Amino acid sequence: MAHRYYVNPKRIISSAATLTLDGEEAAHLSRVLRAKPGERITAFDGTGMRYECCIQTVSQQEVTCQILSSQAGCAEPDIAVTLYVGYPKSDKLEHIIQKATELGAIRIVPFFSRFCVAAPKKEEQKNERYRRIALEAAKQSGRDVIPRVELPLTFDEMLQQLPDYDAALFCYEAQPDSPGLNNLIAGAGTVAIITGSEGGFDEKEAEKAAAVSTPISLGPRILRCETAPLATLCAVMTLSGNL
Repeated sequence: MAHRYYVNPKRIISSAATLTLDGEEAAHLSRVLRAKPGERITAFDGTGMRYECCIQTVSQQEVTCQILSSQAGCAEPDIAVTLYVGYPKSDKLEHIIQKATELGAIRIVPFFSRFCVAAPKKEEQKNERYRRIALEAAKQSGRDVIPRVELPLTFDEMLQQLPDYDAALFCYEAQPDSPGLNNLIAGAGTVAIITGSEGGFDEKEAEKAAAVSTPISLGPRILRCETAPLATLCAVMTLSGNL
C-alpha cells in the first residue's frame, strides 16, 4: 500500500477544500521525500475519512494540499470491538496495541487487577507513545480510524463500563464450558473482550466479572497475556465476517 499521511481533523477546511499536514508528516514529505507542489498524496483523518490531495505548498513545518476527492474508508469492520487488557509487564502492551490495531479493534483500555505484575508509573507519558503506536499501525495497515488507547482503569472501573456493550466476553482459564462464541456475538454491534495480565484473575474478581459479562474459555491451552486478547479479537472478527 502506498504511504498515507495523517491529518488532524482540525486542520481540514471543508469550505476551501484544503488540508494542512504538520509535525512528522510534513517533515517526512519535505525532508525525506522532497515533495513538490503538484504531487498527489493520500491523507486520512483518523475518524474514517480519506482524502486524495494535490500538494500546494511545502515547508518543513507544514504541507498544504488541495482536496481533490474524499470518501469514507472501506477497511473498517462493521463491529466495534474494545479490548480491556490486564496491564502486562515489559513492552507487551505495545505489541498488543500494534496487532489489535491491525486486526480492527476500535478501542484499547488497560486495567490493573490484583495479580498485575506491572504498577502504575508515568502513565500519561506512556500513553502518548501508545497512541503513536496505534497511529503508525493504522497507517501501515490501511485503516482510516485510529483506535483510542486510553489511560489505565482499576478493575472495578473497567467492570462499570461492561453493561454498555452488546456483548462482553470475559476470558477466564478456569471456565470449564464456554458458550458458542458465534452465538454470543450474533447481532452485536459492540463487543468488549476482557483478558488478564500474567497472573490472571483471582476468584473474587472472576465472580464480579461474571455478573456483568459472559465468561468464556479459550480452549485447553493456557495463552500468554499478550496472546489471549489477540486470539479472541481474531476469532470475533472472523466469526463476524470482518477477517
